[in-house]
Parts: sequence; C-alpha cells; structure tokens
Amino acid sequence: MPIQEDFCHDGKKTVGKISLADSEYYHWVWESQGLVEASKDEKVLADYKKHKEKMVKLGISGTMVANDWDSCVADGACIEACPVQIFQWYRTEKDISGIKAINETFVGTGSTVKEERFDFTDKADPIREHDCIWCMACVSVCPPQAVLVDQGNQEWHEKAEGSFQKLGSGQANPHADH
Repeated sequence: MPIQEDFCHDGKKTVGKISLADSEYYHWVWESQGLVEASKDEKVLADYKKHKEKMVKLGISGTMVANDWDSCVADGACIEACPVQIFQWYRTEKDISGIKAINETFVGTGSTVKEERFDFTDKADPIREHDCIWCMACVSVCPPQAVLVDQGNQEWHEKAEGSFQKLGSGQANPHADH
C-alpha cells in the first residue's frame, strides 16, 4: 500500500522521534497505517522469526522524507538511489528492534549501502532528512511505495513540535526588508 500523502496531517499523531546525536536534528515517527507489505514478505517474516521478535506496528519514520516502516521490506533501493545519503540502515548502527529504535538517538554511522542491511528486519531511516535535496529518487524506486518526499510537510513537523507560526498571524517576519 503506498504511503498516504496525509499521513502526518490534521489529527495524525506522533508516536516518538528519532534524534541525530550532537545536533539539533531529529525527525518524528508518525502513527502506523497498519501492518502492510512488510508483514507479507517472506524474507522479512523469516528474519523476525530468526530474532525471536514479534512483528508490531512501527509507524512512519520522518516527515518531509518519510518511510512507512510497516511497508518497508528492506529492499534498499531508496538508500542506493539517494545522492546525498539521507537514509541509513538503523540496525547496522544499533542492533535493536524497530519499536526500540523509536525515541532513540543515533550517531548516523549506520550503513548507507544497499546490500549492507543487517537483515530484512532492518529499515531505511531518514536520519538526515534535513539534508534532502528534493530530487525524489528514493520515491521513484521504492518497490512497495513506502517512501514519500514532501517539503510541504515541514508545517506538520513544526505543528507536532509546537513551533509552527502561520505567516500573517501578527508575528513579525524576521526576513522582511526594513
């Protein structure tokens, strides 16, 4: 199932965030759209069994660059296609379950090479979504259509953070020429 374009809009909730160590950067993890492609993929299911981990709803990692971890089958096409290395295999940095990765801080040293995934329980995490150049390469190559890139979702990131200010709401524009 393709990631829904409004996955983070009005009424949608965050379930946590993933932070990049030694920086101000983090990205939200949004509520799940349901167990979809990953829960039907034989390689993913076999690797969950190997780890003795139960597959649970994980949600969508990222806002402007979002990967639906419940659809992600760890194909790695997004990692390979990204010219600025937005994504990392989170489990190659910290071998923890996806549910434990939520609210975790990462250094950003996970692999950015398609074939270096830990296994098929690993997920491509947009740990450096702030570096995205909006080329859409990751979106065009994702087999389950689990990736969505939308710079306009910055508003929803800020709303979840509590820092959103609507232009023209009586606030001075710090960029206005005086």
